[in-house]
Amino acid sequence: MRINIPGHVFRSFRRLCLLLMVVAIGIPVAFGQTATLSSGAKVSLVTVSPGQELYSGFGHSILWVFDPVTATDRAYNYGTFSFETGNFYIKFLRGTLPYSISVSPLSYQIEYYQGENRSISEQVLNLTPSQKQKLYNFLENNYLPQNRQYQYKFFYDNCATRMTTALRAACGDSLIYTGYTKEKLSFRQWIDRYAFKQNPWADFGMDLAIGEPADEIATPEQATFLPDNLAAAFGDAKVKTANGVAPLVSSTQAIFTAAPNPPPSPLTPTVVFWTLAALVLAFTYWQIRTNRIGFTLDKILFGIAGLAGWILVLLWFGTNHGVTSWNYDILWALPLWMPLIFFISEKKKPGWFQMLLIFYGFLLLCATGNVLKHNYVVIPILLMLIVRVYYINNSLSKIPTKDKTYGSEVADTKND
Repeated sequence: MRINIPGHVFRSFRRLCLLLMVVAIGIPVAFGQTATLSSGAKVSLVTVSPGQELYSGFGHSILWVFDPVTATDRAYNYGTFSFETGNFYIKFLRGTLPYSISVSPLSYQIEYYQGENRSISEQVLNLTPSQKQKLYNFLENNYLPQNRQYQYKFFYDNCATRMTTALRAACGDSLIYTGYTKEKLSFRQWIDRYAFKQNPWADFGMDLAIGEPADEIATPEQATFLPDNLAAAFGDAKVKTANGVAPLVSSTQAIFTAAPNPPPSPLTPTVVFWTLAALVLAFTYWQIRTNRIGFTLDKILFGIAGLAGWILVLLWFGTNHGVTSWNYDILWALPLWMPLIFFISEKKKPGWFQMLLIFYGFLLLCATGNVLKHNYVVIPILLMLIVRVYYINNSLSKIPTKDKTYGSEVADTKND
């Protein structure tokens, strides 16, 4: 019997096999002695363009040491983690998942990234034989089992920032490096530039998850947490030589050029949430015009906002990401809405509910001050919440309350 395997399944399986081969090849070499490079050795920064998946949407950096004389072909990848790590998903969510350096011939990694249709470029570094050897020794020492793991921090310590650390260890004071100086943006703005192109929904989710630390302007060196910025910084860097000062990068070449990716789905968060806002406005207008009281929409809307708030609390206090604290989205994603929104109905209202609305209205007013530095999709969300707060408050006078004196239900006729 012949079995037909879908093409995308076969390609995913082939890429998985390549990764397993990378690990299998890299492990035995690590326990050997560090080779002495020849004068013909080459050291390069290899930059991989962003992929379509969230984890690959910001690109990747690799340091490659190649020596045809000693048959050294070592591509050092600091972006490796293992699914076999105990409590993998908990550690991933909490930001405590250990990352490590892995090593393999560059050709295997090139084939993998070509399979993902990601462009690859190489910058050959203008280093002396002594600096190349120091860099190689530094990387090999990092690859020792007791050294290879590190605490990954997306903004501050990742596959790109580790390249600069290695280069400084090799060059010392002879390196003239200023980082990425062409633009000054906050970490959030850098994320928006990349994530929105790859996946607008992922960009929206990341914007909600990260807090005030992401709104800090990245220094020129901090901006090199993005591989493209790191490549530009290497291109601008200099090294001191016996004859003066020379460019750090001696040559640049394209290894692989990706084909154009299909455009993202037109159902972006902007389209979806503005459409929802228009529907909520229309429905609210209909309820007010027809003098109808109903809170089903509010229980859904504010219930979701409350759940989002609890997630933000978890990210703020229960994780170690470093950039999810002081998240001002909690002003509108108020955790208390879950479950307090379910305490009202068309037939009853708690006495404290109007005070909750006043307090929440103040929080919404404060939340609008954070919009300019945020994802603008928050604007229709705030609009929906403000409109429904107005509707709920306007309907309170029409909800029966129990008379404390006689124990009967009477209508509250107080003005709004």
